[in-house]
Amino acid sequence: MAIYIVGDIQGCFSELEALLNKVNFVASKDELWLAGDIVARGPDSLATIRFIKSLGQSAKMVLGNHDLHLLAIHAGLKKAKKQDLLDELLAAPDLDELMNWLARQPLIQKIPGENAYMTHAGISPQWTIEEAVEQAESAHEKLSSENRNKWLACMYGNLPNDWQQAKGSIEKFRYTINAFTRMRYCNKNKTLELHCKEALTDAPSNLMPWFELSNVLNNTNVIFGHWATLMGQCPLKNVYALDTGCVWGNYLTMLRWGDKQRFTEKSHKYI
Repeated sequence: MAIYIVGDIQGCFSELEALLNKVNFVASKDELWLAGDIVARGPDSLATIRFIKSLGQSAKMVLGNHDLHLLAIHAGLKKAKKQDLLDELLAAPDLDELMNWLARQPLIQKIPGENAYMTHAGISPQWTIEEAVEQAESAHEKLSSENRNKWLACMYGNLPNDWQQAKGSIEKFRYTINAFTRMRYCNKNKTLELHCKEALTDAPSNLMPWFELSNVLNNTNVIFGHWATLMGQCPLKNVYALDTGCVWGNYLTMLRWGDKQRFTEKSHKYI
């Protein structure tokens, strides 16, 4: 069995199909892991989510910020933007079923038998790995519950950006969602900075990428997406960045975990 891990698909279904064909993926013996943001901005969000759901236990994913925003749109809490290209998905006859499935997906996945974790944006440098898993599970329970819409309504906003200042279940939930799905840079005191999206060479000097402040990476592997300007490049050997901006005309990247070989498919957007 091989584990193949893919960065942000964002509705780029034809590129995903091409990558799976390239590695001869077989759902009965292989697993496809997805680092979040499977929908929005690309042309085929509906085909993408239907396909991943159809894989059953052969697919392991985590929620990204676009996935959560889609759930909020479905709940009537937000309006879809034209550039999200979600009209076909939102009009689908199986929309409710798809959204119920999506809401049950976790924020973190651990590769069995290994000290390796996949999230969408990374792991907050204010957490130990045990705290990260605990908070991910707490948020997962809330989003999977009958009160899902209540919690989706609570997730928007940049504060608190300091875990030590997160008081009560709503603030802890919002911080957790932001850390797992929106984080790129942090301030040097390890608090979240949720505005800067620049490449490492272009960031303000007062900011540091989350992985350079983390204490969990000495003996832990982390796989993440979300940060397209990194273009798959990370200076730490046990941190794997997989978002290479396919939806923006660059590449979709797949990592075969066993031997760490990467496979790429150029965006079909301009073909």
